[in-house]
Amino acid sequence: MLPISNNASPEAHKKPKTPEFLDRKNSFNSVVFHHHHPRIWLLLSILSIQILLLLTLRSVPLSLSLPHPTHHSFPAPKTANSTSAVPKPEPEDQCSSGRVFVYDVPDTFNSEILAKCDRLNPWSSRCDALANGGLGPIATGLSGIVPENLVPAWYWTDQFVSEIVFHNRMLKHKCRVLEPESATAFYIPFYAGLAVGKYLWSNSTAEDRDLHCGMMLKWVQDQPYFKRSNGWDHFMTMGRITWDFRRSESQDWGSSCIYKPGMRNITRLLIERNPWDYFDIGVPYPTGFHPRSDSDVTEWQRFVRNRNRTSLFCFAGATRGTIKNDFRGLLLNQCKNATDTCTVVNCAGSRCSNGTSAILQTFLSSDFCLQPRGDSFTRRSIFDCMVAGSIPVFFWRRTAYYQYEWFLPGEPESYSVFIDRNAVKNGTLIKEVLQRYSKEEVRKMREKVIDYIPKIVYAKPLEGLETVKDAFDVAIDGVLRRFKEQEEWGFKW
Repeated sequence: MLPISNNASPEAHKKPKTPEFLDRKNSFNSVVFHHHHPRIWLLLSILSIQILLLLTLRSVPLSLSLPHPTHHSFPAPKTANSTSAVPKPEPEDQCSSGRVFVYDVPDTFNSEILAKCDRLNPWSSRCDALANGGLGPIATGLSGIVPENLVPAWYWTDQFVSEIVFHNRMLKHKCRVLEPESATAFYIPFYAGLAVGKYLWSNSTAEDRDLHCGMMLKWVQDQPYFKRSNGWDHFMTMGRITWDFRRSESQDWGSSCIYKPGMRNITRLLIERNPWDYFDIGVPYPTGFHPRSDSDVTEWQRFVRNRNRTSLFCFAGATRGTIKNDFRGLLLNQCKNATDTCTVVNCAGSRCSNGTSAILQTFLSSDFCLQPRGDSFTRRSIFDCMVAGSIPVFFWRRTAYYQYEWFLPGEPESYSVFIDRNAVKNGTLIKEVLQRYSKEEVRKMREKVIDYIPKIVYAKPLEGLETVKDAFDVAIDGVLRRFKEQEEWGFKW
């Protein structure tokens, strides 16, 4: 508001000679104080009274301005000893991302395959490897290597059993529903890897290798909930590497399961994924450690954290004689030439296929473990190494960094070392690279590896652990979250 003049001179009441050019101040004064405007005086009086009332109320304490009611109908607050029930807060919905329906598929797709375990391998029976719910035979020879009370948590688990492990766990999952109309995700318990495995090294036809997958897809495409989503909310475990299911030509390796009609939109959990396929999700290879409780996990972490490591680095593997300029041969030679700092475990043949006490002891005693690519880009040894608290050294980024994003730290340098394979081929000495890391840097990387151990092991109880999430939990949580986001964002094509 513009200020009112205090000028009491009679000049304020004179009629100006040129009213059309009055300034605002004088114009306002002329309106306010002119004796021909009684209504203005009335408005100013009312306004003044309101301002005085406002200033008066602000100076009075709040407790006086709001009188207490003499009667009320509010109940007295409950005390700790009150007999009336106090409403409990709603429990957090553990299945907020979704619920899963597990298909009851024909026995041909799972239980019959297991029943013929002695015929799944052209060289020997697979029955022992698939025993104990897929965990395999109980580990032996670990006394004195691991804490005695943790020995029962160890098995010699096969690397290709994730289909059995996931199926058994899904049946007991907290978010499983028995009514498909309540589900937001649908699990197909088809043992695709075991089904095709028996044909990979035999004189089989392309039709043999595609048989079970073709039958499964025909069955699931007839299901009403598959038709509703065209497979976008369906998922399954395929217990081998993705390339075993990506045959392009009839004479090539493996089956063509992933390329078949109907498979396009199904999410697939594999121990090695194709990084450029949205529907492939890489999950950790099964290792031998299957904790029975949260305390098993924390005790194991404590054990590997305090372990006295006497070797700078190690390598568990064997050369590939049929491969020209075999990179593993270079690593073995470097390790053998650094006997004071490197330990070698010879894995020629099948001596290291499902883990041995010698491998575990070597990883437990080494700061770093060399992890070249296996028969494909990945290898089970990555996880055997990390479970033992050893820091992995990679030579291909696709060996881990582009594979297991849900399970490993997002900053590769925080838990691993990368040395370009071409640098090694050109003479870079691995020993010298690793010796540049200070003790504190090694300690920090090892601590990061140890922190992530729960996410790369599969627990023994079918219901999972008490509070710790293992690899299975991380995988299923990730799938449900992905399906929920697909619906919310309309992310489908």
